[in-house]
Amino acid sequence: MLHAISPIDGRYAAATRELADYFSEYALIRYRVFVEIQYFIALCQYGLSQLADFDEAKIDDLNAIFERFSDADAEAIKAIERTTNHDVKAVEYFLKERLDALELGHLREFVHFGLTSQDINNTAIPLLFKSALEEVYYPLLQRVRDYLHHLAQEWAHVPMLARTHGQPASPTFLGKELAVFVARLDEQLRQLKAIPHRAKFGGATGNFNAHYAAYPDYDWHQFGDDFVREFLGLERSQPTTQIEHYDCLAAQCHALSRINIILIDFCRDVWTYISMEYFRQKTVKDEVGSSAMPHKVNPIDFENAEGNLGVSNALLQHLAEKLPISRLQRDLTDSTVLRNLGVPLAHTVIALKAILKGLGKLTLNEGKLYDDLEDNWAVVAEGIQAILRREGYPRPYEALKELTRGRGTITSADLHAFVRRLEVREEVKDELLRLTPHNYTGQWRVV
Repeated sequence: MLHAISPIDGRYAAATRELADYFSEYALIRYRVFVEIQYFIALCQYGLSQLADFDEAKIDDLNAIFERFSDADAEAIKAIERTTNHDVKAVEYFLKERLDALELGHLREFVHFGLTSQDINNTAIPLLFKSALEEVYYPLLQRVRDYLHHLAQEWAHVPMLARTHGQPASPTFLGKELAVFVARLDEQLRQLKAIPHRAKFGGATGNFNAHYAAYPDYDWHQFGDDFVREFLGLERSQPTTQIEHYDCLAAQCHALSRINIILIDFCRDVWTYISMEYFRQKTVKDEVGSSAMPHKVNPIDFENAEGNLGVSNALLQHLAEKLPISRLQRDLTDSTVLRNLGVPLAHTVIALKAILKGLGKLTLNEGKLYDDLEDNWAVVAEGIQAILRREGYPRPYEALKELTRGRGTITSADLHAFVRRLEVREEVKDELLRLTPHNYTGQWRVV
């Protein structure tokens, strides 16, 4: 770890360890093995005469090759690759050896039958990506979303001075401002989950050339649709070139990026609230906030999250822009780029865990929120002029503007004196005098 080039495998290795099951070299090999095995089983069940003697009792033994796949198995495949100089061909040879051991050697040539390496890569990669989202990313993001929802409920009716353009503005509720982020995350998560996980499967250039040459009377496109959907749980892209066109993967990268942008926005807001002392942070004994200033408790978790989300988005943007582009029917640029697919997700996972840690340290400083409202009575002017408009009072906006704009601190006494001078009914004056920065908050639907 001390010699790792990337912080993902060094400083943050503990935070990203679970992603190794989906994005490591070992994981990619394992998912390739899974696809090849499932394809072999599907072929054996498809009614080809040469496979008629396949013993279905062997299916459990075949699946066990994947289920019990070990580091030693991956090393064996890498050893074969050193001879073949081709990673997918090495998987094919490894599986043929396993078929020999299972007394299925007479069917070994139907391993990887009629396929190109991209039929394996372009099914294994969306499959591992889907698994990583469902088993790591979605649960972690849901924890962040649920924590924010909990805080939004807890602080639903805590009044807070809003700031638009950085200036004091009409008061709001702290809980509602957090609920805004919950609603944004919910919508983007819905959009992300609606994007299908698509896979290319169709032989060298997507037309099942070899399959139709060997077995012209079979509907290989229907076979491909059924195999990708029923055996792998993906959706088959059709038509394709030799590779998946990655449009849906690009859309997923864009969706992940939008979620990251929302989280960056949130981190910056919380960072600002901490600097304004709306939040305090719980201290941990023996932790140091600054090497020079002993008093400091820095918002490092939200800074860490913001930085990692930015790195993630830089990579997600590149993936989204590069992957859908391939020269003619195939070039290899997608292959090397796809090996980095787990990197932006790793930076996002680091960020999500940092946000959870930071949220767990926050304590609400209601006194500061109260004082900020009390020091900004001018924000009630909007409500006063709205009531005066209702009453048909002449030029109310201009009257309040003359009183408040650019005049420095406006106190409750200033506003009350203004109200008492107004030529309106006494009950209207009473209504206006009841307005304060603490109750001029409007309403919001707590959900």
